[in-house]
Amino acid sequence: MKCLHLTVFPLLVPLSLFAEPATLEPVTVTSTRMERPLADTPAAVTVVDAGSKLGQPRLQLDESLNRVPGLYLQNRYNFAQGLRLSSRGFGSRAPFGVRGLRLNVDGFPETLPDGQSQLDSIDLFAVEQLTVLRGPSSLFYGNATGGVVDITTQSGKTRNDSASVSLVGGSHGLKQANVQTTGRHDQGHHALSLTALDYPGFREQSEVRKYQFTGQAGWDLADTRTVTVFLTAMDTPVAQDPGGLTRQQAHQDRRQASRFASRLNAGQQVDQQRLGLHYRDDAFANGLLNARAFISQRDFRQQLPFPGSSLIDYQRLFYGARLDYTLPFTVLTLPHRLLLGVDMDRQEDDRGRRAVSPTGNITAVTADEEQQASADGIFLQLDSHLSDRLMLTIGGRADRLRMTINDALLTDGNDSGRREFAENSYSAGLSWQVSPAHTLYTTVSSAFESPTFTELANPSGAGGFNPDLEPQTALNREVGARGLLGNRLFYEAALFRVDVEDEITPYEIGGRTFYQNAGQTRRDGLELGLEHATTDQLTLALSWTWSDFRFQEFFDTQQNLDVSGERLPGIPQHQLFAEIDWQADSGLFASVESVLDSHRYAENTNRTRVGSEWLVNVRGGKAWTLNRQTLTLFAGIDNLLDRDYYSNLRINANSDRPVENRGYFEPGPGTTYYSGITLDW
Repeated sequence: MKCLHLTVFPLLVPLSLFAEPATLEPVTVTSTRMERPLADTPAAVTVVDAGSKLGQPRLQLDESLNRVPGLYLQNRYNFAQGLRLSSRGFGSRAPFGVRGLRLNVDGFPETLPDGQSQLDSIDLFAVEQLTVLRGPSSLFYGNATGGVVDITTQSGKTRNDSASVSLVGGSHGLKQANVQTTGRHDQGHHALSLTALDYPGFREQSEVRKYQFTGQAGWDLADTRTVTVFLTAMDTPVAQDPGGLTRQQAHQDRRQASRFASRLNAGQQVDQQRLGLHYRDDAFANGLLNARAFISQRDFRQQLPFPGSSLIDYQRLFYGARLDYTLPFTVLTLPHRLLLGVDMDRQEDDRGRRAVSPTGNITAVTADEEQQASADGIFLQLDSHLSDRLMLTIGGRADRLRMTINDALLTDGNDSGRREFAENSYSAGLSWQVSPAHTLYTTVSSAFESPTFTELANPSGAGGFNPDLEPQTALNREVGARGLLGNRLFYEAALFRVDVEDEITPYEIGGRTFYQNAGQTRRDGLELGLEHATTDQLTLALSWTWSDFRFQEFFDTQQNLDVSGERLPGIPQHQLFAEIDWQADSGLFASVESVLDSHRYAENTNRTRVGSEWLVNVRGGKAWTLNRQTLTLFAGIDNLLDRDYYSNLRINANSDRPVENRGYFEPGPGTTYYSGITLDW
């Protein structure tokens, strides 16, 4: 089994009828902050073994995550904007990066206190496992309504000394190389990975060059105590942005950049480093103690693909600490677990903005300010076994977020401001292990999501924060199940409803994005995943997501229209993923995957309908092993059927223009090829 889906199946059938003498592989879930068996987890959780999918180019995380029901991924090829990841529709509004989800790498946050996340610093060659928790997650990490993505990189804890070299090349000038080594010596272990990417890209003005280092070194201080140091570094000297096209432009020439993207050399330059320390004690006061501290810095400069106040730069310092303690205990012979924890994060940005003429000349400094955000949270969670098979989980969290801007320019008024949000979240769930092979669960939970610094920009021009923009809050109700039918068919599904108050939605004025609160939205959905281990070599996987996400009560002031009852833009109603994966004992392997998305809309009014898309990807290769050396050759074809599609939609873009002149569309490439070689020893 190369990828084990661990979500849930809706309570449509009395699954006790299928109580056969079979059990799931024991899996421990950590994305809920408490380490516990999956069977005790009343949530939609999926675990993906990223390293087991042979022959992937490892260009973006969608290669591993597109099989997870409930997730929707866009923007694979625009490295200046970053991969856009949404869960149950949360995050779909993000013009760049990731919103609405909490991202962690080896337990350290990639999500800032204001809620913004980036994926560009993650070295995909170093990723070993991804755990996805879908649904409101403020209880576990604060300030998120969509879920949690926990990423674990390779470690040398359980490995002998090993090393590898990988080279990948493909269409549109793709070149990528990786070297890595892992190992364990006495009480110490290490894992190091270095990756270089050079990719001119499919569209004009879409080149990227990026270099990444991911490393960790750990020591066993005693039988129960360990300390691990983590270091990551990224340098992206070039990440161009081709911008969005109108529908007519996309039909005329899918490879062209937008009008000003090439003229202004739109794109970004980034470098980032992070140092982290993790101390773990498995026997601290009869419980488990985890303590983490980290510090990261990021230097950033970006030219947006339009003239005006569009040249941005910042120097960021992001640091914090996390402490959690889990105490197992017994009451009336039944086991219980209590989790207590505290999070403290701080973000300090020295940010500037400049006005740029249509010819690319800097005409004025429009912003020079210090932005600071601090987020503090305290949480607790209790798992109580009511019987051997029935467990109750309850929890609560209190968060306080403070955001300030100190304006140093003061030429066009004072943009200084301060906002403070105090939010509480709760969760309650029941999980019932009907048999060793089947678990049912139900849960209700709340969450909140604050505006980011970018989203709090004041559209009135009066300066400071937008005083009318408030956090959105969500209430999630969910039922489901997971388990094993027969001896080879794993199933997962979730049936849910999420009601959101004050949903934050984007609109544009003069090319710049601003935000407002929608009155109410409702998300009804069903997520289904199946995986069949047909033989020891052949695995079939299928996932389907149905999403009915709508505005319940919202007047779009930019369009001057009541859009109540309309679909939330950017999310297809149906998503279908299917894969056939074959790995033979001889070293031969092959895979065929298909991704089908139904139509979606580009703006709140649902006037711009984007048709359904169907992509088919194939890959294969062979591995030869001699003594301790393994040579692997592989090749793949993406978009085998050469279908026209859009890699990304810029939701609600250019709202102040006529609909036909709005640059919503970022076309994806036609049929592309790649091949590679890996030597392990």
